[in-house]
Amino acid sequence: MKIEIGADFPQYFKPSYPEEFELFHHFEVTAGIPAVLFAVTTWKENGQPNVCFHAWSSFHGDKAAFFAVIGNLYQHTHTYKNIQRDKCFGINFLPISYYDKLVDTIHHNDLEKDEFEVGGFTLCDGKAVHAPMIEEAFVSLECTLKDIFDLSGAGITAMIIGQVQHISVEKEYAQGYEKRYGKDGFMMLVPAPQDLVTGMPNQSAIATVNIEKYD
Repeated sequence: MKIEIGADFPQYFKPSYPEEFELFHHFEVTAGIPAVLFAVTTWKENGQPNVCFHAWSSFHGDKAAFFAVIGNLYQHTHTYKNIQRDKCFGINFLPISYYDKLVDTIHHNDLEKDEFEVGGFTLCDGKAVHAPMIEEAFVSLECTLKDIFDLSGAGITAMIIGQVQHISVEKEYAQGYEKRYGKDGFMMLVPAPQDLVTGMPNQSAIATVNIEKYD
């Protein structure tokens, strides 16, 4: 038997915090699809470096180009405005040991704040784009803006498509699987899976990748 959830909000769903279903669609916690976590880095209009801890994205391309497709970026944020203005951004992958430092940048993100200083990150300049990059990241992508879409048309969030122009990889992560996958590798967001029987919420979880099989 399958539980069927439609586009109308299930009235028996209970939020885990008051504004949850103002910020997120109920399908997010219905599906609970994991996504890789990373830091988007840009310059604020006053020249301070900005960090946006993010997920809800994918990375893919074809023979001609490789793209970072950032979903669900709120249009009221510094990051959205910075990308619109400067037409570029950085993507920085850090291990789970940096989770708390990245969360600190969410809580201290005023225009005047140097968010690299807040998180204790070392700033380095992009090699191909004018964006601040996190030296501690084990993989970094430098992107130019290709397109912006307001998918829902509600003026709330946007999907940002960046074309990757340069990638930096720490040497110890450059061979094999051991470092990139596991506690020192990619960090994943598991969106709080709603109890689809009772409607009660669960906590979101932070995970790492465990390889089960080689193809």
